[in-house]
Amino acid sequence: MNLVLFDGKDRDELLPLVFHCSISDLRVGIDTLREKWENQWNGKVFCQVPDYLGGKYPALPDGEVVYVYAGVVPNPEFIQALMGLKLGARVYKDGKCIAAKLSGEFQDSESSDKSNKFEKELLVIRKPWDVFKMNDQVLKADFHRITMGRKSNPIPGSNTCIGEDIFLEEGAKVEASILNASSGPIYLGKNAEIMEGSMVRGGLALCESAVLKLGTKIYGATTIGPFSKVGGEVNNSVIRGYSNKGHDGFLGNSVLGEWCNLGADTNNSNLKNNYSSIKVYSYASNDYQNTGLQFCGLIMGDHSKTGINTMLNTGTVVGSNANIFGGGFPPKHIPSFSWGGADGMVPFNLDKAKEVATRMMERRGIQFDEHENHVFEYLFQETESDRN
Repeated sequence: MNLVLFDGKDRDELLPLVFHCSISDLRVGIDTLREKWENQWNGKVFCQVPDYLGGKYPALPDGEVVYVYAGVVPNPEFIQALMGLKLGARVYKDGKCIAAKLSGEFQDSESSDKSNKFEKELLVIRKPWDVFKMNDQVLKADFHRITMGRKSNPIPGSNTCIGEDIFLEEGAKVEASILNASSGPIYLGKNAEIMEGSMVRGGLALCESAVLKLGTKIYGATTIGPFSKVGGEVNNSVIRGYSNKGHDGFLGNSVLGEWCNLGADTNNSNLKNNYSSIKVYSYASNDYQNTGLQFCGLIMGDHSKTGINTMLNTGTVVGSNANIFGGGFPPKHIPSFSWGGADGMVPFNLDKAKEVATRMMERRGIQFDEHENHVFEYLFQETESDRN
């Protein structure tokens, strides 16, 4: 049976993280939400996305399909419930439709009949901060699923290891570091590397070809996506992939998209001086929303960057293709395609943004193609009101 992951009518709640992708491509735990479904669902997995992203994803299948909200973290109980769905049935969780079995396109609309509720535990990503908030629980489940019945590559004797849940995939390297898995597992993906002098307190997912640079300090639960390079101090943060925080500086309770770069000694605050709950900018309401969290740092969309010595306030939200630099604290909401800092922001030229993205992607052997070009042009127009 084919499965389609749909973004739904509340997709804007997860901006700026999903400007360039399906909700299912968010990374939480070890792999992305879509990869979790692909590894556990008995059938092909597709994505239903807004029209402007359509060129980046395969066309949807015909016939009977099981639709699932793309922010759902799959577990065996929920998958079993989906297998028993009758045609036309919908499943609800917390008053929202999270699944349906239909013949034809799914429309995420309200229904008067919400009797079919999934009452068991189910993690659902609906807000940007859910990504780091749920990362510990998901990372532990992913580690068990991915490593069960398998043997880790050898861990060199130059390391100090505490706890047993440490797993190295093929080609992973770690030398002369402290690996403490007593509070959460430590997973090194294929060809990942932890350089000498690093101190890791799990959980940590260091995904394929990602690197912790010399003397990095990691507090769990933290996920470093594929081909990312990280240094300094990181606490309970998720980097989706292809992004760099290569130097000293603190990143805490934060989520970064792809193709981001934090300049040397970039620091973010994740706790207010008065210890009150943190408000962040919401694209859905065009206003600031209370997270209910005491700890919340940086939420950054794809292709955004900071210059050296950048200071970011508690709960800062940065859109796509923004470039932040200069002294002082910049605004807590940085619009997409903007350039500047505490002294003010100006629009970032679209062609210049494309040039930067092209160069950065070429360094990783990935082409800035016509589909990505279309997304850039659409987002530049769509976010114009934010810059004004």
